[in-house]
Amino acid sequence: MPNDFLHDFSVDAARGLAGPDWLTNRRSAAAEEFASAPLPTPAAEEWRYSAIADFDLAAYRPVVTDQPPVTGSDASATLSVEASALFDCDVSEAAAVIDINDGRIVALQGAAELAEQGVHVGALADSPNGAELLGSVAALSADYFTLFNDAFMSSPILVNVPAGVSVDGVIAIRHHHGSANTAGFPRLIVRIGENSSAKVLDVQRCASEALIVPVVELDIAAGGRLGYVNLQTHDSKAWQVATHTARVEREAAVTAASLALGGGYARTRTDTRLVGRGASGDLLSAYFGSGDQILDFRTYQDHAAADTTSNLLFKGAVGESARSVYTGLIRVRPEARGTNAVQTNRNMKLSEDAWAESVPNLEIENNEVRCAHASAVGPVDADQVFYLESRGVPTAVAERLIVAGFFDEVLEAFPVASAADSARSAIALKLNQMLASAT
Repeated sequence: MPNDFLHDFSVDAARGLAGPDWLTNRRSAAAEEFASAPLPTPAAEEWRYSAIADFDLAAYRPVVTDQPPVTGSDASATLSVEASALFDCDVSEAAAVIDINDGRIVALQGAAELAEQGVHVGALADSPNGAELLGSVAALSADYFTLFNDAFMSSPILVNVPAGVSVDGVIAIRHHHGSANTAGFPRLIVRIGENSSAKVLDVQRCASEALIVPVVELDIAAGGRLGYVNLQTHDSKAWQVATHTARVEREAAVTAASLALGGGYARTRTDTRLVGRGASGDLLSAYFGSGDQILDFRTYQDHAAADTTSNLLFKGAVGESARSVYTGLIRVRPEARGTNAVQTNRNMKLSEDAWAESVPNLEIENNEVRCAHASAVGPVDADQVFYLESRGVPTAVAERLIVAGFFDEVLEAFPVASAADSARSAIALKLNQMLASAT
């Protein structure tokens, strides 16, 4: 059914966004297609257990681009303590830092130095091959919301590392969205050339009741190495529908990690396509919901070539009346002989009213493979609490220690150490607030 309620999200609105002609044409074409695209429903398997039935696009409007960006103290005034801890993640030794407010680049540090090595960090529109790179990976995961992002992305960011270059230090991109009842469309393309390497930190925060529709494209050429970390810390009433897609070529490797703490409803779809022989992908996530949050994760480990490896570990905790959803699929295509794939999801319930859904799946079309999946949902281990209490540790402290230990397996594997440190602090702060509220 056509989207008659689009209001401000029109073809004209998409066409009016700044950028080169090729980007304007792309947005316009996407907006025309989006105008007649049907909204997903819970009847579709990939939206099962979701809150999509509550989605109301008419509640949002595009950001007014002729207003001054939110900066300085104004940008963090309404952030929770744990959100500030994440956004203030140490980037003092970063190779480059990009700050983006409401879709506009407001600060760029270190890009000139990296440009001397042939590395592009900055606006996609400033790259001579931007039109070629945009959407080349996201097309593998195209759906209603990636189309929405295509139509209204304001300033796509590109990190492009040429062949044979290793970037020392982290490339940090920090997105802030501060305008209430608006929609933001962050777009990040990371291209790692042959036998190149880099680490990218992507921080997403929303300080208002808004809609955030991020799309991340990770493209790793033969022999390349990428460490990617996404930290999500939105307002408790914000909506997020994110898509992260990686394409990994021959003998290349990606480690993609995430931390999700915010959002009233926060969904992330993660697609990892191993398309070259010997490609590998390590997928990590830690998430913690409280209040009435819904944290929703959908993962696809797609083995399309021989001798490929993937290892997924997602761990989450839910307290109060929060909910989490995890559904994952390992797909082994007929040509993917020698695949080695593991999928693990574990969830900890911190209250009687919390709820977690965990649904792992396998689709195997080749017999010469090794695949495994595991999932678990349960409360804090009473024996562990009793053991700590018997050593004189107060109950509340014992629970904090157990939750911290539960997440540490994931955080220790983060490819950016400073992000793992910030994640630990943010989780501890959120847990302390939840326990204090309960008492």
